[in-house]
Amino acid sequence: MKVILVALLCVTLFCQGYSTGATSCKGRCDEKYNSQNQCHCNSKCTQYKNCCSDYTDLCKSEGSGIVISDAEIKAVSEILYALDSNKASASELIIDPQALVPDSQTSLQIDLSSGPLYRYVDEEALFSRPTYAALLAVLDNYHRMTGQAEDFSPQQLAEQDTFLKETMSNTKLGRELFAFLYTKGIYSSEEEFIQDLKMMWFGLYSRNNKKMDSSGFEHVFAGEVKGGKVSGFHNWIQFYLLEKRGVLNYYSHSFDGPWATYPDAMGMQFMWDGYFKQIGSAVIGSSPEFDLAIYSLCYITRPGKQCHLSLGGNELTVQTYTWENSFYGNGKKFIASAFPVTPRMKTSAEHHEIYRAVWLYFLKLMP
Repeated sequence: MKVILVALLCVTLFCQGYSTGATSCKGRCDEKYNSQNQCHCNSKCTQYKNCCSDYTDLCKSEGSGIVISDAEIKAVSEILYALDSNKASASELIIDPQALVPDSQTSLQIDLSSGPLYRYVDEEALFSRPTYAALLAVLDNYHRMTGQAEDFSPQQLAEQDTFLKETMSNTKLGRELFAFLYTKGIYSSEEEFIQDLKMMWFGLYSRNNKKMDSSGFEHVFAGEVKGGKVSGFHNWIQFYLLEKRGVLNYYSHSFDGPWATYPDAMGMQFMWDGYFKQIGSAVIGSSPEFDLAIYSLCYITRPGKQCHLSLGGNELTVQTYTWENSFYGNGKKFIASAFPVTPRMKTSAEHHEIYRAVWLYFLKLMP
């Protein structure tokens, strides 16, 4: 399987006439500073922010602690991207982005788009798939207003378990994420992995009035209302469902990613039944398992920080936040939020650095 993925990703990423140069730490760890070098591989390069892209992967050691480099995150995200067989195709999903506004105008609350964002979604093809059906079953289990305690029935709790089973245990994509985290020593079994996901995503905590009114899943996938405005809400399927019902009005978008096929990433301005969202970013056209996998990957490896993924050679940055006011297990933190941030078109040199970092990781997979 790994050999097939390497071949596939070579076609899409690396077989583009790219050649290596003196931008790697291979054979250069702890070398003396040389101003003629493009990047550096000594202990002070992190201080001066001039390390080579593979410095952490090849040189940095943190004793018995678990170290996951940016290169490894980019490499495994490329695998997850290649494995997203349930993503929407161009014939299954048609959007109409319409008005594009600068960042300075995202707060104006002006409807600049005459039509909906989603022109067509092939519900029969997409929503009949097990992971989509499992997501739909969970999405309607929440009260959007913070300060109102969530109380789940046995069936609703079972729907959470089904969602994790379908997305993480029953897909190649989910199993690949577990395999990566297992090999890094983060989890010792799939059971531990799934249980931790359940707590970090579905464990309840209080955002308002000391009520157990929120969770990472509700905030990110379903969306909430707090302080008179929309909070969270970073899932394209929930957006489509509410827009179809006529309770969500799409106004404009402030960024669109560089991808020509799904999944893509957008930042939208919209009104949800009287409550405004200034920038509701989401990955568009992705499967539920892909969203859960990349947000979980970023939260587990880069909690509370920006996490740089590579998807088809383009970089997607995901920002995560930890919930600091309550904990689960042995002091573990719930997910407060996870979402894509404004993408940036990369230069040719930057693309080559991504290709090199991912290629180095794949070399480790080969026998």
